[in-house]
Order: sequence, then C-alpha cells, then structure tokens
Amino acid sequence: MKVLKQVAGIDVSQKELVVTLGCLYEDQTIKFLAYKVFKNTDVGIPLLINWIEKQSVEDQEIHYVMEATGVYHQKFAYYLAENNKKVYIVLPNKISSYLRTLDIKTITDKSCSQAITQFGLERKLNHWKKPDQTYNELQQLTRERDQIVQERNVIKNQLHAETIQASPHLKSIERMQARMNLLNAQEKAIKKDIDTIINTNPVIKQLIERLTTIPGVGVLTAVTVLGETNGFELIRNKSQLSSYAGLDVREKQSGTSVKGKSRISKKGNRMLRKCLFLPALTIVKWDDNFKEVYIRLTSKHGIKMKALVAIQRKILELIYILFKK
Repeated sequence: MKVLKQVAGIDVSQKELVVTLGCLYEDQTIKFLAYKVFKNTDVGIPLLINWIEKQSVEDQEIHYVMEATGVYHQKFAYYLAENNKKVYIVLPNKISSYLRTLDIKTITDKSCSQAITQFGLERKLNHWKKPDQTYNELQQLTRERDQIVQERNVIKNQLHAETIQASPHLKSIERMQARMNLLNAQEKAIKKDIDTIINTNPVIKQLIERLTTIPGVGVLTAVTVLGETNGFELIRNKSQLSSYAGLDVREKQSGTSVKGKSRISKKGNRMLRKCLFLPALTIVKWDDNFKEVYIRLTSKHGIKMKALVAIQRKILELIYILFKK
C-alpha cells in the first residue's frame, strides 16, 4: 500500500533520544515501523539519523517531529537543520493534550515517542528553521537581564526588611548591598553587549530605530520582541502573533447555562507579554490615540488590566506591521 507520509517522533530528554518511526498509508491507517533509544550526544545523534534512514521507506521524505524540551532538544534540532532535514518542533502542552485523547493507560518514553509520531502523521505542522544567530544572541541577553532584574528585586526587598528591623545586622546589609552592586554591574554589561550587537549590524540598527518610534517602546522592548520571535520568522499574520504571545482571547460558552468570562490564554511566550506591560502603561498616558482606546475599554467593563492587555496586543501588532512594512 502506498505511503503518504513518514514521521520520526522523538521524545527528547537530557541524556536520551527515544525515537519511533511511523507511516501513514493511503487508507489513512497508521503503522509504527521501528523503535530505538539513542544517547543525546554528538556521537548518538548521527547514529540515530543513520538508523532511521535504514529503517525508513524508500522514496519517502522523513519528517522529524519533537517536543520543545527546554534546551535539551536544541543540539539535535540544530544538527538536523544543518543537514537539511525536515524538522518540526511542537509545544509540550499540545502533545500532553493530544495524549489525553489517546487510549494510553501507561505513560512511558516509548508511548510518548509513539504519540509524537502519530501527532506528526495526523497534523500539518509548520517547518522549523534554525534561529538567526543575531536574534538568538539578543534573546539570550534579554532573558539573562530579566533574571538579573528579578534577583535584584528579591535582594532589594530583603535589604529593606533588614534595614527597618529594630536591630539590623550590619554585615548582612553589607553583603546584600555588595550583591546589589554586582547585579547592577552585570546589567550594565548586558546592555553594553546588546548595544554592540545593534551597532555592528546595520539592518538590526535600522529596525530598532524604526520600532522605537512607537511611543513607549524603547530599545530593550524592541530587542526582546525581535529576539523572542526570531525576527517574526514563522509569524504569518497578526492573529498568529497574538496567539504566540498568549494574548489571544479565550471564551467558554455552551448552550444557555454555560457562559464563562473571556480571558487571554497565557499559553504563549511569557517574555513577550512581560516586556509589553510597561510600554502599555506609558503609551496610554502620553499617546492620545491609545489613551482614547484605553478609556473606552475601561468604561465598557470597568477592568483596567483588561484594557491594558488590549493595548499590549495593539502595540505588538504595531511592531509587527512596522517590521514587515
């Protein structure tokens, strides 16, 4: 029987790559052809690819499908992309939801890899491409800065609590202040690295200058959006962008008895939502157009945060339009 599609589903962990090879036939049946475990190392990855090519059906392209498991999948995905293989990376929550629809009572690495294979065979997925090196570096730097800011806020609160005590410990205060100074210096170093990347890349510099013309959007916001979206590489429209950022609206309604409140999904990129919060606060204060929208939305339902979320979405869409056009 003719094979319509061939997928290698890989369950990626820190040390192992659990792979299942499966086919979709013309009568829409699915069959698992082979299963094996390899080490997630520079030696194990080529062995996995050679094994799959030997087990696969001839004259049929192999689609490699895997979950986005933190940073553990990156080495394998980069290797596949550099060797011109078809790579598809799926969010873990999609695989988890799909697993619940299957009649699987015991969850193991093997059953997970089979579920990923079946998911890849049944769905039309977006082809994953290796991130641009510049955007990847900007993403790493902005995320490192975010961690430093969070840590500094924790220490700042501890320092405040220590200083207002009846009998504060001076040595503890000195150590906290030293950590604060170190974090401040590291943040300055990160900003310097970001400026170096921007100034040495004329295209990125021109993009940043264009995006920062939006009221409230500074260099860090623009850099974060570009880094987290890889220069909007896989974004095709504004609706897809809102969903990627987790700013898409979810509604729950059934018949006449079930009518839940509309909420944003929050299932997208948390860093995008976070970096747009302060620009939203700024733009509703200083830009008349956005202020009018904010007042109208707030007067409609009386919830300021709901109006700010709508402003965040509009800012993100505006960044996308300026980037594309």
